[in-house]
This record gives sequence, C-alpha cells and structure tokens, in this order.
Amino acid sequence: MGVWVVHIPSVEARAGISHAVLGWLLLCMGGGAFAGLQLAGPLSDRFGSHRTLPVAAVLCSGSLVLPGLAENVWALGAAVVVFGFGNGCMDVSMNTHAVQVERGYGRPVMSAFHAVFSIGGVFAALAGARTISWGWSVPLTLGCIGALCAVASVLTAPTLLRPGTLSAADARDTGTVPEEAGKAAGAASGAAAPAGAPGAAAPAGAPGADGPADPRTPLPHQTPARQPAPLPEAPPAPAGKRRPPRRVWALALLALILMLSEGVAYDWSVLHVKTVLDAPAATAALAYGAFATAMTLGRLSADRVAARYGPVFVVRYGAGLAAAGLTAAALSSWVPLALAGWTVFGLGLSGCVPQFFSAAGHVDEDASGANVSRVAGLGYLGMLAGPAIIGPMTAFMPLNLTFFLPVAFCVTAVFTAGILRPPAPARAAVSPAPARTRA
Repeated sequence: MGVWVVHIPSVEARAGISHAVLGWLLLCMGGGAFAGLQLAGPLSDRFGSHRTLPVAAVLCSGSLVLPGLAENVWALGAAVVVFGFGNGCMDVSMNTHAVQVERGYGRPVMSAFHAVFSIGGVFAALAGARTISWGWSVPLTLGCIGALCAVASVLTAPTLLRPGTLSAADARDTGTVPEEAGKAAGAASGAAAPAGAPGAAAPAGAPGADGPADPRTPLPHQTPARQPAPLPEAPPAPAGKRRPPRRVWALALLALILMLSEGVAYDWSVLHVKTVLDAPAATAALAYGAFATAMTLGRLSADRVAARYGPVFVVRYGAGLAAAGLTAAALSSWVPLALAGWTVFGLGLSGCVPQFFSAAGHVDEDASGANVSRVAGLGYLGMLAGPAIIGPMTAFMPLNLTFFLPVAFCVTAVFTAGILRPPAPARAAVSPAPARTRA
C-alpha cells in the first residue's frame, strides 16, 4: 500500500487524468476494498484465516502492478478496483488472524500488528524514493515489489496459526507445550464428554466396553429405568448468517467516527499547515510526518497500556488526548505549536482503532471474521468519508474550523468507550430441586 501511495502522482500522469478524476477513482478503490472486506470475513470463519490470508495476500500483491500498467482512465479504474478488492480481502483476513493470535497469547497484541503495518509504510516510502532516484519505471517498481510480497506470502503461509490451538493460559493450565496443544485439546474434549455422547469412551464394565462386564450391569432381558427423551438441539447457524450482536455495530460506529478523524490527518494535515499557516511546502510535509511517527510509536506501546489498564482506558484517554491535540492544531497560529498538535493527535488515536478490531473478534469466536469485517467495513467508510465531508465544509468556513467535527467525534468516543468493556459473564442457572413424589 505504501508503494502505491508513493507512485500515485506518476500513475496519474501516465493515465493522463486530472486530480478530480483521481479522487473519484480512489473512491472506486475504496468500494472495491469494502466488497473484499464483506467477502473475506465469512470465508475466514468458514475455512480459517490461515487459508484465506495467503490467498488474499497473493491477490493483493499480484494486483499491485495493474495501476502501473494503465494508460487511460478506464483501465486505471478497473485496476484500482481489483487492487482495492485484494487489499480489502487481505485486511480482514490478517486482522481476523491477529485476533486468533492474540487469543493464543492471552494478552493484547493487536496494536503491535498495526504498528508493524505503519513501519511497513515507512519502508515503502524509502524503497519508492530509491527506485525513483534510480530511474525505474512505475510498472517495473510495482511489479518487483508485488512479486516480492507474493513470495513472502507463500513462504510464510505454513507458519500461520491453525484454529483450535490451545491458548497460552490453557497450555499452562494443562501443563502442555504448544506442539502438544492439539492432542491435549482432543483429550480434554473426550474426557469432558458425558457418558453416551458421540465419541465418549464407555466406562469400564459398561456394555460394549473392553474387559469383563460388571455383574451389576442389567441383562438384556431386564428393562432399564425409563429416562426422559432428550430434546432435539437446533443446529447452530452458520457464522456468516448469524445476526451480529448490537455490541458489534456499536464498535463499528465508533471505528467509523475515529477512522474518519484519522483520515482527516491523512488528507488535510499538510494542506492545513501550508494554506492556513502559510508555511513552506517542506515544513508543511512535517505535519503528516509527525502524525504518522506518533501513530507508530503509540501503537508500539498501546498493548502494554491495554494489558495493564484495559481497552476502555486506551480509547477514553486516547480519544481525549486526540481531541486536545487537534484543537491545539486548529486554533494555533504558530507553526511549531500546530505541528505539536498534529503529533499529539496521532499519539492519542494510535491505540484506539486496534481495540475495536480486537473486541469485535472476541465477541464470538466462531464469527470473528464476519464481525471484524463489519467493524473494518464501516471504518473504511469513515476513512473515505473524511475528505468527502471536510471538503464541502471549506466552502463556508475556514479549513481549520472544520477540524472541530473530528474533535466532536473524539469527544463522543471518550463518553462511549465503555462499550469496549467485556460483558459480565452470565450467572449459572441453578437447577430447581426435584419435586417430591408420593410412593
């Protein structure tokens, strides 16, 4: 993704399109990503993210070269839709797999994955700058990077975590090592199965069990005590067809408003410092650089904060810090203070969105992919809606004043962060005492 962003101006010039047309094509790319998100989520639940992730990664990597080959608007439109579709499939697959890995660790690790994603963007910018200085063509650069990523996807596929692996806490409780987790899980399920259940071992002395029969066992001609017929159990609904809990949609709405706020920094931070504060172009570029650096550093430390204080703390105080930082940037007439405000804004937002992905994936283990796709899908819509909302608002108010809309969204997240608190476990139902019967 980072290599694609670096080469957008060259792709635009090769296709001979204007900035306005490019904006519409980027919306088409977002539509393709949204479609990929909705498809890959249920597929990850059905086949396992360890299977869907390598396929999605190869698709995303292979389609990277397509925008570089486009020489007109129609070819570029089709190319970015395919590339966006591959990116959406990979996004939900890797976040679903990260939820599974986090479940195995038994502690928060989601923010670290997002931090590595940000670091990948830094490497992409460096690689893109180097290949441009070497005079490489756009198709050559995108093709080489895409091929490298596809090979990496295939080579790392065998190391992905399989479903059903015991978590770290379960492994400690059973005294097993990770390699024995699968055997221990099977043994535990067999030991916990009630007598007479499919796959349960017959007790010693029972009919059909190995070894001599217990003399107290009823003979075939004796009538056993009548037992009530078990009630038929309805088969569980497929993960993709289950009605998602309201909590998932609440998480998705919070992800939407905070990713919209994050998108404002991507699209408007540099323009704000350059046009509102009249700073040189090189200085204005530092606004996004400061924001991105703070996002990366914050994500590297957010997991430790979440493990100690919980995800509610991360979102509540992070969103509050982001609101304060963006307010300072919007009201400042001094460039250093504005840059500091964008830095604080990125630091505050850094750990928020990963908490929503993680919480959605843990709502229902069998529907992790579908739930993550819902949260990520609305989040992507928020990311795309940022420029679409801020742009028209600048027609009747200064750019810096439009930033109070994402400030209001961050304040909303402060007061609604409690949705991240895991629901209290339901109390076990107490079986009523058996009714006394007359002899």
